[in-house]
Amino acid sequence: MAEYKLGEIEKKFAQIIWNNEPLSSGELVKLCEKELSWKKSTTYTILKRLCERGLFINEKGMVRSLVSEEEFQANLSEKFVEEVFSGSLPKFVAAFTNQKKLSDKEIEELKKIIENM
Repeated sequence: MAEYKLGEIEKKFAQIIWNNEPLSSGELVKLCEKELSWKKSTTYTILKRLCERGLFINEKGMVRSLVSEEEFQANLSEKFVEEVFSGSLPKFVAAFTNQKKLSDKEIEELKKIIENM
C-alpha cells in the first residue's frame, strides 16, 4: 500500500504527473522547470521518493501513476474521517453542514450516492 501523506510541494509535483500522464521523464523535467522552477536533479529526487512510496513508476523513461488522483483523494478523505471523527461519516457530514449550508443540488447528489451504494 502506498504512503499517501504528501507535503505541499509533493502534491504540486504529483498533480503535474496526474495532469499529463503518461509522460517521459524528460517531459516531466521540462514541466517541473517551467511550473516549479526546479532543476533536473530536484525533479528526479522527488520522483524517486514518490516512486519508492508506490504512487508513481518510472519505467524505461516513462512516468505514470500507480495510484490515481481519485484513489489518492479517497484515501486521504478516509484517513481524515477516521482520525477526526472516529470513522463516523454521519458525524463528519453533521460537522460539515453545521458550517456550510448544502445547496439543493448538493443534497440531490448526496442522495444519489447513497442510493447507489
